[in-house]
Amino acid sequence: MGLHDVIIAGAGIIGVSLALELRDGGARVLVLDEHEPGRGASSAAAGMLAATDPETPAALRAFALQSARMFPEFVKRIEADSGLSVDFRRQGTIVLGSGPFPENHQLLSRSELAGLEPDLDPGTHQAFFVAEDAVDPSLLMQAALRASEANAVEIRPGTKVLGMRGGAGQVEVTADKGTLSSAQAVNCCGAWAGAPVKPRKGQMLYLRAERTGVLEHVVRAPEAYMVPRSSGKILVGATVEDVGFNTQVEPEVIERLRSAAVRYLPQLASAPAIESWAGLRPGTPDDLPLMGETESKGVFIASGHFRNGILLAPATARVMAQLMRGEEPATDLMAFSPQRFAPARVQIG
Repeated sequence: MGLHDVIIAGAGIIGVSLALELRDGGARVLVLDEHEPGRGASSAAAGMLAATDPETPAALRAFALQSARMFPEFVKRIEADSGLSVDFRRQGTIVLGSGPFPENHQLLSRSELAGLEPDLDPGTHQAFFVAEDAVDPSLLMQAALRASEANAVEIRPGTKVLGMRGGAGQVEVTADKGTLSSAQAVNCCGAWAGAPVKPRKGQMLYLRAERTGVLEHVVRAPEAYMVPRSSGKILVGATVEDVGFNTQVEPEVIERLRSAAVRYLPQLASAPAIESWAGLRPGTPDDLPLMGETESKGVFIASGHFRNGILLAPATARVMAQLMRGEEPATDLMAFSPQRFAPARVQIG
């Protein structure tokens, strides 16, 4: 057997959160990543913890709410272990639209909306308030990596995992720099996890408002969403595109998103776009994640979290660690079983 009990492929927020959870149970964990850890979809995300978004598949909603409830303690632990702040904001979200909305959305009158966000112009839309949180994914990822280091999780960049194969009481992990072995291995490669996972591109940008306090709440509107950061930046996003692994930023798309933001928040009309980028979300045919053991014994997968990777990280880490330790998972994972797609892939990329 190798020097590690578990090898995880993928140092995004899912892989690193799982590594920390397994390490808490005493496992020796190695995390491999082809690129710089944390620089993929995790850092490119918006960071809305939108557990009650009506677009979330019904089979995922209870799990999403569980993970949202875990997030304050998750953040507390990450910040304590890393010594870094992740800009966890609890002001809530304003949703503009015409419904239908979940019961926990509170209808706002025009005067109530003005009291919360004086500069926000809802147009002809109704406004609702929902108690949802937000986090800066880039800061969260930096802190999670620092926390992993503090907890003796080994993270090895520049190592591409090519495949995982179980048998004879151990798992063989094939990488571009050689073959490793461990008792268990987990595919947390996000959009690169292999079929049926496929990339779903999202373009977004940051605006810098001329004054602070232009926006305090997350705003979700039909054409765009806006996520304020404590630094004064406002994130505007995002597209959902099926274009393979293309991460090209298209100026006309960025301008369309910017124009939508200005329509709802005219104070941003002169705000410069200081950064734009495209991330690749890991999608699946039914928009549900893959979590569980594959057809290869000892080989697990935790991927396909689509638009909710940041939100679902705490709960995913918990239930996957329970499953890998032979415990009864706190959540029924049947709806997320990789076996629902035949065959469940273990070849990565």
